Amino acid sequence: AVPGAAMRLAALLAALRPVLPLLLGLSLGCSLSLLRASWSQGGGEEQCPGAAGPPGVRGGGARPEAADGRPVPGHEDFRPRIVPYYRDPNKPYKKVLRTRYIQTELGFHERLFVAVLTSKATLNTLAVAVNKTVAHHFSRLLYFTGLRSAKVPHGMVLVAHGDERPIWLMYETMHYIHQHFGSDYDWFYIMQDDTYAQAEQVKALVTHLSINQDVYLGRAEEFIGGDEQARYCHGGFGYLISRSLLLKLHPHLDSCRNEILSVRPDEWLGRCIIDFLGITCVSQLQGQHYHTYELAKNTEPEKEEEEEFQAALAVHPVSDMTMMYRLHKHFSRIQLDRAYQEIQDLQMQIRNLTSLTPAGEGGLTWPVGINAPFLPKSRFEVISWDYFTEQHLFSCPDGSPKCELSGASKADVSEIIESALEQLNSRYQPLLRFSKRQLLNGYRRFDPTRGMEYTLDLLLEAVTQKGHSHVLAKRVSLVRPLSKVEIIPMPYVTEATRVQLVLPLTVQDLDFVANFLDMFAMNTLDTHDNALLTLLFIYHPYDAQRVSQVDVFAGVKAMVGELEKRYAEVKIPWISVKTEVPSQVKLMDIVSKKHPVDTLFFLASVWTEINMEFLNRCRMNTISNWQVFFPVHFQEFNPALVYRGEQTASSSTDFLRDGHFDRHSFAEACFYNSDYMTARTKLAADILDRDEVLESMEVFDVFLHYSGLHLFRAVEPGLVQKYALRSCNPRLSEELYHRCVLSNLEGLASRSHLAMALFEQEQANST
Repeated sequence: AVPGAAMRLAALLAALRPVLPLLLGLSLGCSLSLLRASWSQGGGEEQCPGAAGPPGVRGGGARPEAADGRPVPGHEDFRPRIVPYYRDPNKPYKKVLRTRYIQTELGFHERLFVAVLTSKATLNTLAVAVNKTVAHHFSRLLYFTGLRSAKVPHGMVLVAHGDERPIWLMYETMHYIHQHFGSDYDWFYIMQDDTYAQAEQVKALVTHLSINQDVYLGRAEEFIGGDEQARYCHGGFGYLISRSLLLKLHPHLDSCRNEILSVRPDEWLGRCIIDFLGITCVSQLQGQHYHTYELAKNTEPEKEEEEEFQAALAVHPVSDMTMMYRLHKHFSRIQLDRAYQEIQDLQMQIRNLTSLTPAGEGGLTWPVGINAPFLPKSRFEVISWDYFTEQHLFSCPDGSPKCELSGASKADVSEIIESALEQLNSRYQPLLRFSKRQLLNGYRRFDPTRGMEYTLDLLLEAVTQKGHSHVLAKRVSLVRPLSKVEIIPMPYVTEATRVQLVLPLTVQDLDFVANFLDMFAMNTLDTHDNALLTLLFIYHPYDAQRVSQVDVFAGVKAMVGELEKRYAEVKIPWISVKTEVPSQVKLMDIVSKKHPVDTLFFLASVWTEINMEFLNRCRMNTISNWQVFFPVHFQEFNPALVYRGEQTASSSTDFLRDGHFDRHSFAEACFYNSDYMTARTKLAADILDRDEVLESMEVFDVFLHYSGLHLFRAVEPGLVQKYALRSCNPRLSEELYHRCVLSNLEGLASRSHLAMALFEQEQANST
């Protein structure tokens, strides 16, 4: 019986073996849940110790609590809650307008706002130095002064309060910040123009602080003849204020202005915060230290080796612009050395851990820590290399086989050769010292997974310690890795802007007008989109003389009349122009004078199919006094060559397949009238009375050469044009005519389609 029982037990264990891990996991989970429940129920009597301080005054990071341990009103936890939807049945239904960005709807705030206190005397000196050293690190920085000078330095946003009194300047600045930015930012950093602040360190500081507290952080100083425990933040070293503190302080600013007497504005602000809010300045909060350094006279930043100076977040006082730039160079070098050292430490850790990975040391990529090169899955994904020498590039933007190496490309090649020599000398010195004789071959390609890759064949002269030299050829490989992606601050734009469509029409375009008007009515008028249309009738001189007998645009005007009858609130004006050479710039000059300066133009072509998706992108990509938008439309191929008598594919999966983005066409453009008028004025001053120059230019050329705006040129899948053979006017300039012919030729079909058509034609001829 015993052996039988043992056999049954063994069989039972064998049957339970697959589920044993599950049973153990369930039992362990239940045990941990019970233990956690017992721990969470106990220890409710304990409280976290508060910051040391006198009664009625708490530290800049203290959080007030009621007697029962719950937060007082105004300090509730930031926890998500579901807002129930309720609609009053007695009120008419109204469509809810949703914000475009989820950040706006959820009430997220920007991180940091920076205010710099300056004066009329130092606006063009110290304030300019601050702007050049730290302004590009902050997303929003404003300068506040009492009186402004006659000319404001370029690139600085200045707010003048009209009074140079220090206390009045501080009062007006705090009031202005609360009124204009109090609901948009979580942190407010206030500094003087004689302060050098490490911008990246300030940004890193606020990321480690909780926004759910009243923070008054800076260099804590004692009041003269005041309470020993109360502190104010020294204005010369800058200080940080949280949004919650600013909101609580604002109602008391008027009382502080009338009741508190002080000579120093920072001391006045500190006394105001202490008297009405009971919060004192602190130099340390939540484990974060606000390090500062007081700069002595005749200090040499390059020779300063004190640990306090090296770790300083703010340095004061800075006497002149030169010292500001020297400090910036010194601290930038320190940050760069730290970054390089951190990179070396990470590379060493990666090397040590690579042997423990499944791939072993063979899986170590070069350079260490950079993504491995892209591995193509087919021949169509192979990234080609571009060949270059020190004088020429053999892969040119215009498609020519050889062009001169110049501009940014020449600077790039020179820098990469210098970097290669520097790396070689750092590795082999003092045994060998290399100097360049010649670049034999150069190759480069852009790998989107890692950056720009280079392979150089260098003819080098190697010199030993004894002076012996030898010429040798050496191949080196280098990588310029992709750096940290940064979001470029852009002016705010909305989708509510009215778009004014401008459609130039010639006699050759009459067959396509009906489709354009139908699409315009369906996608804008039926949807009540905020868009208007202006037609530009371009008459040939011969047709203009006969317009009273035979109007070539009579049919189009009849279509416009039908649309205006169908949509009573819509008016579609037209402008008649007589010319033999329909220059785009001359036509735009006529339209520009008939519209306000804030008009957003969309210069369209008759083959364009208007839709709401593109109009919204036109609004978002065009920014007044900042950016113009030139979309690249998608041109469908000739169906006779692509399908060769077969039925045209119409499924959604074939969208944007049988065609190409026409990079030779600049017919479509989005821009503001004010920007065009500014660029056109500069053009007129350049060409004087030589109007024939305008015939060789397009609107794109006007913005490219005579405006400092960003030209955004990108493919636009929302602009799809059916195939049509464009008529190229030989009276235009040679470049514009050649571009039109190329657009027609490349729009016929793809290479495979053309090859198939030639093959079928040869087959037919042979039979």
